Amino acid sequence: MLGLIGAGLVMGIAALGSAVGIGVAGQGAIGAWKRCYKANKPAPMLLMTFAGAPLTQTFYGFILMQQMKAAALVNVEQGGLYLGFGIGSGLAMAFSAIAQGQVGAAACDAQAETGKGFAQYIAVVGLCETVALFAMVLSMTSL
Repeated sequence: MLGLIGAGLVMGIAALGSAVGIGVAGQGAIGAWKRCYKANKPAPMLLMTFAGAPLTQTFYGFILMQQMKAAALVNVEQGGLYLGFGIGSGLAMAFSAIAQGQVGAAACDAQAETGKGFAQYIAVVGLCETVALFAMVLSMTSL
């Protein structure tokens, strides 16, 4: 049972991080749009990219959960290991999503104010994403 609990936790923890990250980035996007509207400037829809970026960690948690469920049902004696993987990988994905939301909020502010730098901003968002990808892939190869 511990392995299945770990599989569930990886998904749940990653999704919590996504929710927090989207909330933070979304606040940044809404604030930037408000400033644009007040200045009678067009509100850039590109900001949705930054606001939605942390959602991907939920998908990574789901993919890893599926792999962990299959492994946990075959290797019942490794339940504690899978529980550890679930908690550790889930936290890595969650913190990645939260950091991505913080970076996304700053990117929203900068993009709306200047209209420049999208490529640089999305690159930093991608760096935060890489942590979650590594957590997923390295955990999957270790199952």
